[in-house]
Amino acid sequence: MMIRSVARKRLLTTVALVTGVTMFAAGCSSSGGDGDGGGASDSGRVLNVWAGTQTPMVANFNPYAPNPLHATNGAIYEPLFFYNRAEAGDPAPVLGESYEWSEDGTSLTIKIREGVKWTDGKPFTVEDVIFSYTNETAKRDYLSTAEKVDDSTVKLTFNGAQFTTAVQILGTTLMLPEHLWKDVPDKITYTNDAPVGTGPYKLDTISNATYTVVANEDYWGGKPKLEKVRYLALDKNQSAQDLLSTGKIDWTTMFIADPEPITSKGQVSLINTPQDPTTVMSCMNVALGCVGPQTDLAVRQAVDLLIDRGEINDKAFSGHAAPASPSLALIGRDDRWISPDIEKESPQEGNAAEAGKVLEAAGYTKGADGIYEKDGQKLSVDLISVDGWSDHNAAGDLIAQQGVEAGVQINHVKITQQEMSDARTSGNYQMMISGITGTSLDDPFQIYRQWLTTEYTTPVGETIEAGRFNFPRYSNPIVDDAVAQAAATNDEDAKKAAYATVQKEIVRDLPYIALVVNPTMSFVNTKDYTGWPVEGDMYAFPPSWATISNGVILSSLEPTS
Repeated sequence: MMIRSVARKRLLTTVALVTGVTMFAAGCSSSGGDGDGGGASDSGRVLNVWAGTQTPMVANFNPYAPNPLHATNGAIYEPLFFYNRAEAGDPAPVLGESYEWSEDGTSLTIKIREGVKWTDGKPFTVEDVIFSYTNETAKRDYLSTAEKVDDSTVKLTFNGAQFTTAVQILGTTLMLPEHLWKDVPDKITYTNDAPVGTGPYKLDTISNATYTVVANEDYWGGKPKLEKVRYLALDKNQSAQDLLSTGKIDWTTMFIADPEPITSKGQVSLINTPQDPTTVMSCMNVALGCVGPQTDLAVRQAVDLLIDRGEINDKAFSGHAAPASPSLALIGRDDRWISPDIEKESPQEGNAAEAGKVLEAAGYTKGADGIYEKDGQKLSVDLISVDGWSDHNAAGDLIAQQGVEAGVQINHVKITQQEMSDARTSGNYQMMISGITGTSLDDPFQIYRQWLTTEYTTPVGETIEAGRFNFPRYSNPIVDDAVAQAAATNDEDAKKAAYATVQKEIVRDLPYIALVVNPTMSFVNTKDYTGWPVEGDMYAFPPSWATISNGVILSSLEPTS
């Protein structure tokens, strides 16, 4: 069984180089060899993947970096256990074999898998596990100690009960080789261009347009049957769609309004798994350096009210999205955690009149051009999305139109993938259309901790580290305390009370304005490869960009011949 790491990154896009697309089309056929022009046996077939990477591709296989290349977290580096967010169930052993909590949740004893080797031939040890939890970049504030019990056992001790952080501790912390990483001075900026992992694949080649990984013949779970995987760099969803339509891409996850022309050919199948909220995210905290009209609560509340989500779903997402909850929990799966004191579902129709009332109560008046202003300043806010994400781009255009109708000037600006990444991690933005990674369990705790607590953010201008996602710079001690209470208990009623407190605060403060639950549309080549997740056996979350699960899937595939 193979496993990878979690840190969902939505597929990203920028500016296309036509020559690059032409090169891919010429060299990336799944039906023959490795795409280099020579005939090859089916066992040597190369699986072509687009996971959202844009040109030029940069060799970065550092799990601590904000945006490492997709094979890093899962195919190359692994966690101790695999949590399948696609289906409820117990975590599966990976580099760990078993674990046991203390009665009060303040310690966790883990037995690791023996006989595992790094791809440089060195053994995977308890010392590697301790290093992976305690080095200065990985260590979390709640971890007090990590101690060796014996050659196959580690004991973690916490400064409070951590039942609810099990996924983060066991499922998203990647194991790194201490002998190679202990002397790396800056573990965030280090590119790690020659990665050594324990996973089912290892790096083969890389250029500015593609990289390949090959099966790890010494993998602890057995050598994968899929010999080679090629990851492509493309700059537009349309480029990927064109290659998908002609059989040049075997696995990708992207929004396609009308998938029927692609799936009707008999080679590619669609797996749609809506789980991740798409939001309007605001840099909102003046105390941490955010600037702009969106730092005014009344402006965020007005934008929330003026958005017509029904129109956005119909026109931007072609009706494939699902309604989102302002609680950021997943409607249906997470209903038991949504407080009865808030609306379960965000309003589907815009209400310009109510938006105007909120602004007027905050001292805004309409100017001669119909746009609200205050203190001589027109209410004008920038909203960014990644150029080439057709669904997000269309949603941004619609929100701008809806804003004008409500008297709010919303300037929709399309930027590159790298610019979006830099804006999120540095805090240099006003509003952006961006996704939130859905949780690995039917419980919103991961979102509440990683996307909303003060521990998981930084002041504007300081880069937010990988694994921390509080990009709005939201800091609310009431939320921090409620999340800590939830982490300290296994009692469902106590967790519900803590979550109700979180939800009351974020529904008012709106660091994230919930739009829709994104239609996660994965397209897979079921003609030439078997072993994909399918309805009834959704053994892993299927997006090509999904960390941890992408490695599980790759190591489960084999050519049909």
